[in-house]
Amino acid sequence: MYANLLVYLDLDRDNTALLKIVGDLAERFGAGVTGVTASQPVRIIYGDGLLTGDIVELDRTEIRQAMAKAHEQFQAALQGRAKRLAWRSDVSAEMPTDYVARQVRSADLVITHTDYDKAYFDESRHVNAGNLIMQAGRPVLTVPAAAGSLAAKHLLVAWKDTSEARRAVASALPFLKQAQTVTVAEVTDTTLAEAPNGARDVAEWLKLHGVPATSVVERAHGRSADQLLGIALANSADLIVAGAYGHNRLREWALGGVTYNLLAECGMCTLMSH
Repeated sequence: MYANLLVYLDLDRDNTALLKIVGDLAERFGAGVTGVTASQPVRIIYGDGLLTGDIVELDRTEIRQAMAKAHEQFQAALQGRAKRLAWRSDVSAEMPTDYVARQVRSADLVITHTDYDKAYFDESRHVNAGNLIMQAGRPVLTVPAAAGSLAAKHLLVAWKDTSEARRAVASALPFLKQAQTVTVAEVTDTTLAEAPNGARDVAEWLKLHGVPATSVVERAHGRSADQLLGIALANSADLIVAGAYGHNRLREWALGGVTYNLLAECGMCTLMSH
């Protein structure tokens, strides 16, 4: 079970819907919630020293005011819904993603807006969900802007026989155990006759945990992420569980194709683990 949730609040967007989902999950799991936000102050490369100092201090003041409002919204939305509440924020030269990743040590599940492309171009003010997933060491639930709720009654497990996928399924057990249906789906480059038994084995393992799981294997055609999304829609899934794949290029995490497509393009809540 998830005893403590951690939610990242973006200072430049409306977090109302995200906090509603967090409140629903806190009640569902009887969990506490830690709210986190962070931002770098403006960086001035040149200019008069006095003016530069004024600009930086003004920017810090505006950030702190925005953080105070976010804290108020956090308290108002979750008071009485979560078992306990905690708040952490930071204005410093540290990347927000790095700051949030460190706070994850106190949580079982991280929740954030998707906004992958937006954060990719401005990581000084926003958390990059892809980088956070790769660094967190905890499952990360990403919520697209259009999502107003998360019933999590029908789940799709995007299976691939890797340590990342195994970790993701284990991390998602609290959701899986409460689901009405679970589909373990594998898209394979081999013929169906040669396809491994991974999806079936995972479905059988989930049944040992009381999870109503079935499996499906499809031959790959086109983009795997599109096929997985098609299977998800066909099974009325509202949450996709998947391993996250990528590698570190000079410290900047680069996501693999399916991971990126599911995170940035599918428009559905995803629970990923690296």
